[in-house]
Amino acid sequence: MLASLPFALVGCGFVGGEPEAEQPGRAPAEEAMLKSRERVQAYLDAMAAKDVAAGRSQLCAVLHEAFDVAATEPNGDFADHFEVSKSEITDIRPGPSGQEVSTAVTVTVGKKKATRPLLFTVTRDGLDWCISDERPGGHSPAPAPTP
Repeated sequence: MLASLPFALVGCGFVGGEPEAEQPGRAPAEEAMLKSRERVQAYLDAMAAKDVAAGRSQLCAVLHEAFDVAATEPNGDFADHFEVSKSEITDIRPGPSGQEVSTAVTVTVGKKKATRPLLFTVTRDGLDWCISDERPGGHSPAPAPTP
C-alpha cells in the first residue's frame, strides 16, 4: 500500500500462463519463483492499464470479494485518480506463507509522484499460483552471489 500518500494501493494481480514453467523436471523452487514473478508482474501491468478484471484474475479466490469492493475505491489499486507510471520487481524469496515478491511502484497523482515498496505473497492454490497477500514494504534485493 502506498500508505504515506493521500492514496494507497490495496488490491492484487493478472497473468497469462507460461507453459514452460510447468515442464516436468523443473525444480519446485524454480517454478515457484517463476510463477510468483509472472503473477505479480501481471498484476502490476493490470494496475498500470487499469484492467480490474485482469488484476482480479491474479488473486486467490478467497480475496475476490474484498478486491471487488476495494479495487476502484479512492484508495484502491485501480482508482481513477492516480496513474502507475513505473513498477518493478526488486526481489523474490521464500517466506513463511509462500513466495514473497518485493516491488517498487511509482504512482502519480496530479503533479505529485511517489515510489513506495509493496510486498506480495504468492502461493500455490491447487494446481495454480495466485497472489494471497499485498502489504506495504518489501525486502532489499538479495546480494549477488560472489564467485
